[in-house]
Amino acid sequence: MTGLLKRLTETGRAPVSFVLDGKTVTALAGDTVLTALLTHGAQLRRSEFSGQPRAGFCMMGACQDCWIGTESGERLRACGTFIKDGMRLETSGGEA
Repeated sequence: MTGLLKRLTETGRAPVSFVLDGKTVTALAGDTVLTALLTHGAQLRRSEFSGQPRAGFCMMGACQDCWIGTESGERLRACGTFIKDGMRLETSGGEA
């Protein structure tokens, strides 16, 4: 799968492993969840209203477009949450 974002700089940061929809993937320390996910795919989630792909909009936590869920049912704003080693995220779990 080709990501929407391509990393051009800061490639020397430590890798961080996390689980996305049951698959172990990696990001870099200091990435937001949004950055981590969009380097692996072209969308963050699908809109619960229209089914259209969503990938964040304002990038500062005001628009409510970047919600994503964890396996435990917690909702996170992907643009303002930093990725952590061992996070378990689901692209179908951010619905309002």
